[in-house]
Amino acid sequence: MNTVDSQPLYGWNTLCWKKIERVVFKLQKRIYRAQLRGNGTIVRKLQRLLMKSRSAKLLAVRRVSQDNRGKNTAGVDGVKALPPAERLELADTLSLNSRAQPVRRVRIPKPGTEEMRPLGIPTIHDRALQAVVKLALEAQWEACFEPNSYGFRPGRSAWDAIGAIYVRINQKANWVLDADIAQCFDRIDHNALLSKMHTSPTLRRQVRAWLKAGVMDTGELFPTEEGTPQGGTLTLPTKLPKMS
Repeated sequence: MNTVDSQPLYGWNTLCWKKIERVVFKLQKRIYRAQLRGNGTIVRKLQRLLMKSRSAKLLAVRRVSQDNRGKNTAGVDGVKALPPAERLELADTLSLNSRAQPVRRVRIPKPGTEEMRPLGIPTIHDRALQAVVKLALEAQWEACFEPNSYGFRPGRSAWDAIGAIYVRINQKANWVLDADIAQCFDRIDHNALLSKMHTSPTLRRQVRAWLKAGVMDTGELFPTEEGTPQGGTLTLPTKLPKMS
């Protein structure tokens, strides 16, 4: 079979990214269709196939070490801005192992206030592995989300939400509710979140490891009993839709 996964790698700059993206997209489309049919067994089998795929690993490494604006931000290991050869090495090390390193606490100004927003920056290895998991989970959950939800979804933005609101209120008056939940991400219940994922035990253990990894702040490690870190690749929504 003539695919990226079956061919040797000669160098990062010689990779055919269009072909890699096509391989990943085809697997994601199969996951999406299996979820629409309600076939959970096939969904999990295809997710395992995608997460073991060299194409998915290469694409994940490219997104966190080359495309992402935070590529120059290091985690607790101090690694950042990988050169091409090290990107290939990183892709070869990505696999689910139910382990995770602590995130590094970074504080940034909160817009409009004097308050500082805490971010949790994972290591670049954990960010890349999270990107692989994200590719598998997004394909599944795109089949489950409501058509008028716009948060945490690929290819959607605040402008899409604004357009949808305009369509609803253009011809007649309607209600628009604006809610801001205080410390929403900081207080998410880990067990409730994991139970709503409806995924394989292996993947659930890996996500749990990321949630429980702890936070390194000014040289001291603090446990994370609740909440999700804002700053990693896999930022989970606070309320996943109910699945039948």
